[in-house]
Amino acid sequence: MNMRLRTGFVLREICGEKVLSAEGKDVIDFSKLVRLNDTSAYLWEALEGKDFDAEMMCGLLCDRYEVAPERALEDSRKLIQQFVDLHLVEQQ
Repeated sequence: MNMRLRTGFVLREICGEKVLSAEGKDVIDFSKLVRLNDTSAYLWEALEGKDFDAEMMCGLLCDRYEVAPERALEDSRKLIQQFVDLHLVEQQ
C-alpha cells in the first residue's frame, strides 16, 4: 500500500532536536510537536512529496546505513505505523 506524507508539516531543528511542526489550516488542531531521531528525519526529508511504501523506505535505509534488509524492512513498517498513528501520512 502506498503512502504519502501529509502536507502542512515542516521539519525543523529546535534546540538541537529535529521536530515536525504543523503549519497551515489543514492541521490547525494539531497541538504538539513530533520529535524525530536522525534516521526518521532523514527518511522524512527523502520521502517528502513522494508516494512510498515500506520497501522503498527499506531501500533508503539500506543505501545509507549498514543494516540487514530484513531489519530495515521491519523498522520501516514500524515507523510507518507510528506515522499512521500520529496522522502524519495519507494512504494513496
